Amino acid sequence: MDKSISRGVRRFLPTKRRLIQLYAALLYNAQVKGWISGQIYTGNLKAVCVPGLNCYSCPGAIGACPLGALQNALASTGNRAPYYVLGILLLFGLTLGRTICGWLCPVGMVQELLYKIPTPKVKKSRVTRALSYLKYIILAVFVVIVPLWYALQHYPVPAFCKYICPAGTFEGAVGLLANPVNADKFSMLGILFTRKFVLMALIFGASVFIFRFFCRFLCPLGAIYGLFSRLSLTGVRVEEEKCTHCGLCTGHCKMDIRRVGGHECIQCGDCVDVCPTGAISLKAGKITLKGPDLPRQADTPKKKHARGRIAWAIAVIVLAGVLVLVNLPGESAPEAAPGPVIDESIPVGSEEGMRAPDFTAPLYGGGEFHLYDHLGQVTVINFWATWCTPCCAELPYFDELSRNYGNQMALVALHSDLVTDDVDEYLSNYDYTIPFALDDSGVIASFGGSTMLPQTVILDQNGVIVYNKVGSVTYELLESLVAPLLESE
Repeated sequence: MDKSISRGVRRFLPTKRRLIQLYAALLYNAQVKGWISGQIYTGNLKAVCVPGLNCYSCPGAIGACPLGALQNALASTGNRAPYYVLGILLLFGLTLGRTICGWLCPVGMVQELLYKIPTPKVKKSRVTRALSYLKYIILAVFVVIVPLWYALQHYPVPAFCKYICPAGTFEGAVGLLANPVNADKFSMLGILFTRKFVLMALIFGASVFIFRFFCRFLCPLGAIYGLFSRLSLTGVRVEEEKCTHCGLCTGHCKMDIRRVGGHECIQCGDCVDVCPTGAISLKAGKITLKGPDLPRQADTPKKKHARGRIAWAIAVIVLAGVLVLVNLPGESAPEAAPGPVIDESIPVGSEEGMRAPDFTAPLYGGGEFHLYDHLGQVTVINFWATWCTPCCAELPYFDELSRNYGNQMALVALHSDLVTDDVDEYLSNYDYTIPFALDDSGVIASFGGSTMLPQTVILDQNGVIVYNKVGSVTYELLESLVAPLLESE
């Protein structure tokens, strides 16, 4: 009786693979402060790619997505070769391959959980096997060709992230908009978001009926890792001398595999449990991770459990260390030295009614923009980037404002330090009168911003912030804010 109860309880406990998937998702998104503040983490760890598909713009993300990094790298090939991202993909592919898909990808875990919803299921067939090659077409078109095409026109377009990726919609857009502090960001949404949201809903809905719908048919990251299926250090291995070619392994697998360990195999190891001859095992080099124990690996259950506890203890320590590292309170920016017309009674900060922090930024074309040199004037600061579609769409409004009021006010457009193309080349296509500068010292952070763009800040003649919001603006809004300030002079 006790044994039957124990077996019944174990049926509802998560498997080791599910626990590792959950651990990876927590580790990738360990910035608790981001979930609370509704802002994106921009610390040093963000320069490192995580192995699985996880959106850079997720409020909890501590690392970059390798797929997004690849598209941005290809979009900037006119300036620098994408050695880093190609090297990191090569490293992940040769060491882990599609084991990443089966064990370390949050999007894969979400799809598997959706598939557990009791409904009629679509079984794999010749049709699904043929459709599994669609992700290679998406890889070629949306990850490589389109970004390179637009890079030649000095206009970066990470096409897969922009038009398809459900992780970007769910983790990035929905994750940020779900926070009440970002309620004013809904003004930035347009038809592109609506289309992506509908596509995300369709993908997740299909995953209820079709096992790992996105992974099997659409995910270009899985297509990349699939290219390393024969070369990766970690993966499912078959001992041919033990194999009877009974077909139980491929029949049991829900992926569109032709053979165990092929390019469609996500190396989950489920086939190990159904092999009647013990021919299949999941290995990392010569180390067996799952499967029949080799004689030299024979050990007592007590020692095996001890090793497992030690491994999980180390994993928990690593996760705790990352949580502490990325969630430590940031140091506040030092207050700028006051000039002759500064009202010392007004505190420096990023909120409306506070005195703006001073900054100096290098101008494109030469020279510098020093904020406190313009005290006594109404000042408009626009934070933008060439890769931000709403930013580029509203630049003409700032240019019109500059043409109409430029002799009465100061205006500067600060480009994000996340530069993916030649900004000078981009601006050469337009006849803008705005001074453009590079935010190379974290100016946007001193105004309470992050990588969420566009952001507009307007200061009165005393350097006091009267407007500071993330989101798109219109010319009518800009003029309604600036004109009264100019009239009060």
